[in-house]
Amino acid sequence: MIVIINPNSTHSMTQAMLDTARAACPDMSFEGWTSHDGPAAIQGPQDGEACIPPLLRLVDKASAQSARAIIIGCFDDTGLEQARQVANCPVIGIGQAAYHFASMAGPRFSVVTTLPVSTAILQNNIQNYGLAGNLGRVRASGVPVLTLETEADTAAARVLDEIHAAQTEDDVQCVVLGCAGMSHIPARAGPQITVRLIDGVIAAAHICAAL
Repeated sequence: MIVIINPNSTHSMTQAMLDTARAACPDMSFEGWTSHDGPAAIQGPQDGEACIPPLLRLVDKASAQSARAIIIGCFDDTGLEQARQVANCPVIGIGQAAYHFASMAGPRFSVVTTLPVSTAILQNNIQNYGLAGNLGRVRASGVPVLTLETEADTAAARVLDEIHAAQTEDDVQCVVLGCAGMSHIPARAGPQITVRLIDGVIAAAHICAAL
């Protein structure tokens, strides 16, 4: 059993991540858990700090139930280091997984995320993972996390516009989708998007399957 833990309290996002992981690795067993005591969305440091205590309780529970691996379903990789101290199995962050996939697929990648408040967090994570030399730019689409679901068409158009800008301006081979709620974006990308799109949930699912 691989447990995907969504640190926010939006169950529909948990389900979307679970569906994505199962489609990516159909031979693996995944469960999706929602942190009902977390914020509705994680947008910036305050939300990140608020979600960590309930997240770690779920990590402890998954570990006690003999999970083979745990995926932290927040692109900020919120609480990842603390979770690894709690768990007795591998813990993978979807941001971390996506960056490593992107760095192997080409020499440079950019990230398209939601709001500007998240860009510094993602840049710091990429630097800590030793991949700053592969980074073109972290770009904010200006789309709030929950809007990716509630206004899917409008939100997808704005994200795709930013992806196209990264493709045109950043000299990159890949664009990392910088939010767990962007799993629907690749299916909406038309022929004008020629860079490879990297989804963190898919990347994390494959890493867990390999482990």
